[in-house]
Amino acid sequence: MWELGKNKNNLSKITGRMRGWIQVGATLLSNIHLSNFFKGGIYQGSGKAVCVPGLNCYSCPAASGACPIGAFQAVAGSSKFGFSYYITGFLILVGVLLGRFVCGFLCPFGWVQDLLHKIPGRKISTKKLKPLTYVKYAVLIGTVILLPALVTNDVGMGDPYFCKYICPQGVLEGALPLAAVDAGIRGALGILFTRKLMVLVTVGVLSVIFYRPFCKWVCPLGAFYGLMNKVSLLGVEVDRGKCVSCGRCADVCKMDVDITRAPNHGECIRCGKCVTVCPVDALAYVCGFGSDGKEMKKETER
Repeated sequence: MWELGKNKNNLSKITGRMRGWIQVGATLLSNIHLSNFFKGGIYQGSGKAVCVPGLNCYSCPAASGACPIGAFQAVAGSSKFGFSYYITGFLILVGVLLGRFVCGFLCPFGWVQDLLHKIPGRKISTKKLKPLTYVKYAVLIGTVILLPALVTNDVGMGDPYFCKYICPQGVLEGALPLAAVDAGIRGALGILFTRKLMVLVTVGVLSVIFYRPFCKWVCPLGAFYGLMNKVSLLGVEVDRGKCVSCGRCADVCKMDVDITRAPNHGECIRCGKCVTVCPVDALAYVCGFGSDGKEMKKETER
């Protein structure tokens, strides 16, 4: 296993503390064509053939690449359906390299939820709502994979069910900015837009009260990356020789994960909060195929 530098604990803590700025940078890189917000058009250059790692709508005027979920549905719902090695390979590659680090650091909609949760008000823990975390796997299998491929129209094309009926990012990044500058688009908005707007508002309100409800309960991209957490090269490891079982890492985790018991848990978004609060530097980001923490103990004793 390769540790992130000689001073891995310091580097890990700096990474965790810089997360907000990294999220800003990732969002800007995913939406670099900002002038399109004022033009009312969508960037359609060659970059749109490349997927970005996070949930970022293709229809966003500034989007520099394609959303992997939207791209996958476009292929699955095509009348000339064929297995997409590129999109599937991209998702597997990112998942193996980073796992849900994408959710914690690189996803624009994850960042939006983080910002909303900072709004002052009552905050409610989601620990008693853990069964809802399985809903996103049903969303992944049902609306992203099966429905677009199996439920088709007369010409053999399926709807992108998740993007069309569920995903609030399309309204936030696409419909609202375009409608704001284009009277024609405003006039064409109908009942589907109203329903999707209600989804966006609901997610927004819940994000103020709960931490990242969409990521925890609905997002199919988070579901896929969560499955890859156990094999991802980047992870958080526990030095069993240093850990004093104080419980601070579990207390600070807003994804309801006890990192000392399950460092590769599918709900861990690698946000680094546990790393920054550990009083004995027992937690650190590491890069390499997973260990159970014993390897780190041996390395500290050398």
